[in-house]
Parts: sequence; C-alpha cells; structure tokens
Amino acid sequence: MSAALTKQSTFQRPEARYEQHTESTCRHRKQPRGPSPGSRPRPTSPTPPGGTRPTARSADHTEGQLRDRWSAHHPRPAPPPGLRARTGGATTPRELRPAEIEEIIERFATAAAVCETAGFNGVQVQAAHGYLISQFLSPLSNRRDDGWGGDLERRMRFGLEVVRRIRGRVRPGFAVGVKLNSAQAVLAALAHEGVDLIEVSGGSYESMAMSGSTAPSTRAREAYFLEYGRTVRKLVGDIPLAVTGGFRTRDAMQRAVQAGECDVVCIGRPAITTPDAARLILEGQAQSLTAHQARYGMRTLLGKITDLKVLDGVLDISWHTDQIHRLGNGLHPDLNRGSLAATIAMVRRNGRTSFRARRGGS
Repeated sequence: MSAALTKQSTFQRPEARYEQHTESTCRHRKQPRGPSPGSRPRPTSPTPPGGTRPTARSADHTEGQLRDRWSAHHPRPAPPPGLRARTGGATTPRELRPAEIEEIIERFATAAAVCETAGFNGVQVQAAHGYLISQFLSPLSNRRDDGWGGDLERRMRFGLEVVRRIRGRVRPGFAVGVKLNSAQAVLAALAHEGVDLIEVSGGSYESMAMSGSTAPSTRAREAYFLEYGRTVRKLVGDIPLAVTGGFRTRDAMQRAVQAGECDVVCIGRPAITTPDAARLILEGQAQSLTAHQARYGMRTLLGKITDLKVLDGVLDISWHTDQIHRLGNGLHPDLNRGSLAATIAMVRRNGRTSFRARRGGS
C-alpha cells in the first residue's frame, strides 16, 4: 500500500484523481492492436467515465511520470551517518521531514477511502517485510531522535497513526487489517485501535524469510510463523488472527485452524501459479499445493562472489512478480519461465543497480 501512496502528488477527491489519471494514461497509450491468431481473449473491466480504460503498460508509464515528478520536488539529502542501503537496487535513504510524514499518513488514509469508494470491503496495511512502517518500527533503520523515533513508543507512532487515520476516514463496517512482523508491543497497541485482522509474517528484503528462502527442515514442518502466532493470540485477544508463510498441505491448514492457533490461513506463492488454490483446498480437490522456487545456476561460481540465499530470494520474488503481471494481462502463468528472463524483467523494473555490489557497508 505504501509504495503506491508515495507516488501521488496531490490530494483530490477520488473521482477527480481517477479522471486525471485516466486522462494522463490515455495520452500515452499506444493504439490497440487486434488479437493475434489463436490468442485467448483477455478479460475486460467496466469502462470508467470518459469512455477509456487504462492498461497495465500505460499505467506503468504514468507511474514513472509521477515518480519523476515526486523526485523533482523532494530532493535526497545525505543520510544519517552509518545508514546505508544494503540491498541491491535500493537507493540510500534520507530522513523524512515531519511535514512529509504527515503527508504520507494522509495518503494511506486517502488510498483506503479510494478503495472503499471503488467497492472494496477492506484494506490491509503492510507493516512487515521492511516496508515503510516496518522501517519506522526498527531501531536499525529508524535513527530519528524526534517524535517519530528513539524509544519504541515513538517508533511505533507512525504505524498507529496510519491505522487511526484510516479508521477515521472509512465507515465503521469497512475492514482494516494489518500485516506485521514480530513486535509484541505493537501488537498489544493495535488491539486497542479497532483493527479487524492481524496477519503474522516475517522477513524483509535483507532477510528473505518471506520469499521462501528458508532451510528445508523449516519448509517441511510448514507454517514458519505459527509458533509465534500462538504468542500473538494471547496479546490480541479475540481479534481474528491470520498466519502466512509455508502452508502447503490441507492437513496442516486444518490442524492450525481447528486448534485455534489462527483463524485465517494465508497462501502466497502457490496462489500465484495456481490462482484457484484456495478453492481446491476448501473443496477437498487438492491435499497439497505446489510452490515453485526459482534458483540461479552456476552455483559454485556464484557462491564465491555473492550470497546465494539473497540472490535466489530476489530472483524468486521477480519470477513470481512476472507471473502476477501475466495474470493481470489475462494470460496463464508460465511455469517454464527461466531465470534469465526473470532477471531481465527485474533489471527493467528496478534498474541496472539490481545486482550492484555493496561493499564496506555502503
């Protein structure tokens, strides 16, 4: 959610912003081509006001323009001493100004209001996996000494303000969930904020647990974070609890729910390559789900110059991202897609710094 929010440049009523986005998108869209022989018709969505519908390609083009416009008005001064990006392709961060923090919080609330207007039943706030809220929570990335950083109470202020602002903008029956890494104090605080669902997850782009890059023994026992979920259950009371990460068999899912260890089982990668995975499990048509994991070749050579676990984790995320793009374009997943094609797509999305070496902590 935060990645999309920081690319908007103004606050407008949802209808006006949608019309502006559509107009900008249509100016840059290429003329449509007729279907190729033997191609499968792609699904369509209702045509918005103005008689045009943005496409994935043109939406990406417009997103790039918005990102450039944001960068032009928000310069990147030097970061705090000792704080450097440790992930390939990531830019070195800078400290947000207090006014920018307030603006970003408002963008979270605006995005939730847009989702409600569009007909969604709820939103989930991404506070895990090293994204912005997670960065505010972590003392490793939050080096601030003002009202938004320092002790735990101030570090978790940003995330709580996001939830409160969303709650104040949407109707009472609109669901607000939070995905969170392990942070017991934050969980206890969220229990008093009217949250409708808490999802337990883990990992970040520097520690790739959420990418499936775990030891074989961990994958074999399934549900990486279920044990921590038992602790969370005591902290959040009767708030529905979701657990993600590693569920692959129907038996394991059923045991977790029946034992009261969680109320919701979340499925990630298997649902990307098998979009009807949930239906297959619920209807008993499948007893297990297959998770595809992309890995690089030439492992002996690559292992001498880089961390294979991190490299494979980045590749696996890119490979699955490609599959999501295919689904969005009305195509079936390509299970034979190779590591080279996924790498090229990753570089196109993230730039040539995707694999730039990081040495000396810089």
